[in-house]
Amino acid sequence: MSHPPILETRALTWADEAACAGFARGLARAPGITAAGIELVGPLGAGKTTFVRHLLRALGVQGRIKSPTYAVLEPHQLPDGGTVAHFDFYRFSDPREWADAGFRDVFAKPGLKITEWPELAGGLLPVPDLRLAIEALDGDFRHVIATAHTPLGAELLVAVLG
Repeated sequence: MSHPPILETRALTWADEAACAGFARGLARAPGITAAGIELVGPLGAGKTTFVRHLLRALGVQGRIKSPTYAVLEPHQLPDGGTVAHFDFYRFSDPREWADAGFRDVFAKPGLKITEWPELAGGLLPVPDLRLAIEALDGDFRHVIATAHTPLGAELLVAVLG
């Protein structure tokens, strides 16, 4: 299995949920975000779904934002007509489930793709533009490694972090 290229990596710390929300708002304002692929990795309770909720709210998604842990995919409409596909592969036991579920077609369509637990899809996913590895520290602190794997991912990092 080959590894995706790494164009840029940044380490940051979110001191609390407000810092997570601020990062999400910055990302939501970045040009190209609605065409990006974002992977979120980290253990249970790291804050992956919390980050997604903040990002979707910042993008203008209204209504309840549910975790796709049981449904695997939660689709969302953006106010500008764009789409977001939020995946959670936590319950996958075999990477073939990804192909069997028809997710290749979903990933081929335009729109923002956000994936939690991408490693459980067994390398079948396209290379993400941006990967956020989130680790819970003491209290509400989160250590985040943001890695850009494509030029769009690098542009997103620069837009948010300078």
